[in-house]
Amino acid sequence: MTATNPRTLWLAAPRGFCAGVDRAIDIVDMALQVYGAPIYVRHEIVHNRHVVEDLRRKGAVFTDDLREVPEGAVVIFSAHGVSPAVREEARARRLKALDATCPLVTKVHLEALRYAKEGYSIVLVGHRQHVEVVGTLGEAPDAIVVCESVAEVEQLQLPNPDKVAYITQTTLSLDDCAAIVGALKKRYPSVREPAKDDICYATQNRQNAVKVMAPKCPTVLVVGAPASSNANRLVEVAAALGSKAYLIESADDIRPEWLTGDVGLTAGASTPEAVVQACVERVCALGEYRVEAFQLIEERIMFPLPGELLAAAQSRGVSVGAGNERAAERAAAEFRITHH
Repeated sequence: MTATNPRTLWLAAPRGFCAGVDRAIDIVDMALQVYGAPIYVRHEIVHNRHVVEDLRRKGAVFTDDLREVPEGAVVIFSAHGVSPAVREEARARRLKALDATCPLVTKVHLEALRYAKEGYSIVLVGHRQHVEVVGTLGEAPDAIVVCESVAEVEQLQLPNPDKVAYITQTTLSLDDCAAIVGALKKRYPSVREPAKDDICYATQNRQNAVKVMAPKCPTVLVVGAPASSNANRLVEVAAALGSKAYLIESADDIRPEWLTGDVGLTAGASTPEAVVQACVERVCALGEYRVEAFQLIEERIMFPLPGELLAAAQSRGVSVGAGNERAAERAAAEFRITHH
């Protein structure tokens, strides 16, 4: 390789934090300022150890069991959503609950409730062990059946084939979901579908950006957590297009032997931009790379914080601008990366 012929590091956009993740982190940050540590969070607030460790240092305590939360304490439900049974348990323990569920997940919960009240059999397309699916299933467990594949659709035995509806996990592969939905429509021609796709805008945008980037890149690095559904789907999308795709949590995970040509870099919706920046620096340290950013679409979506938390913050004189500050930090990091 010569100085006149550097390889290219393609930096995908959109990538990293989505509006739901921003909102969830802001809720924990603000709750810590308003109520003081410790603040309890049911499950990881988002699936990213960097985010979780940062909030833990500030005083957040993460647990999957509400019995570990002292009676009367503040507890936050994660961005993935929870079942009505979890909400009832929190009430029974007199916990002060704040809801960081992504509004797009809440939309799916409401769809499940509506279809169940109307007497539909509901097919929930998703990964049955994922915490988001567990929460959604809890809304109407007697009416919902989870399907992970076309093969499972073909094995369905529903009581009334003319009264079937489907909903989906928000972080699925677009292509896999389309195949499963296609099989559902073939088997149940009158199946009801959501008025708008359940797969969230951020999942769609990040997958579409990878579809543009991957054909140029023998290697694609996806920065995200092993438990992150949307990050794992990005790996699958890149691999399906012929790239050698690797899921990494940090710059330390990047192996020099992976970098055999142009490299694509993206990040799951729970990944902080600072971690992406460190990965860019690591790739550039391992070889001569020209950083080339491209933006498939600009995301301008923001979700409001819970009114109860905002009112408590205002009454205590706590600033509500944390999200804007984080956006500014990410913009500064983006500038440093693209002007490497």
